[in-house]
Amino acid sequence: MNIKDVENLAELARIELTEEEKKEILSDMESILGYVKQIEEVKVEDVEANNEPYNVWREDVLEPRDFSPQLIKEQFPDSQDDFLKVKKIL
Repeated sequence: MNIKDVENLAELARIELTEEEKKEILSDMESILGYVKQIEEVKVEDVEANNEPYNVWREDVLEPRDFSPQLIKEQFPDSQDDFLKVKKIL
């Protein structure tokens, strides 16, 4: 990768870069490409592919609780008849 490549990318992205920014981006891109090269060199022939979905969630556990309508109304700040009163939302 060279400055000309950075200028071409900047043109495609429709951004203007100073000479200093071009040098910084070139340095960053070379670092990124170096990391990609390291990843490409990793030997994965003996690693079994795992393309199956894997659930990392725990199973839901139902716990019995007393959420009777009467208990909810008693603990709610404001109610009228059998309705719970909330602030008006527009």
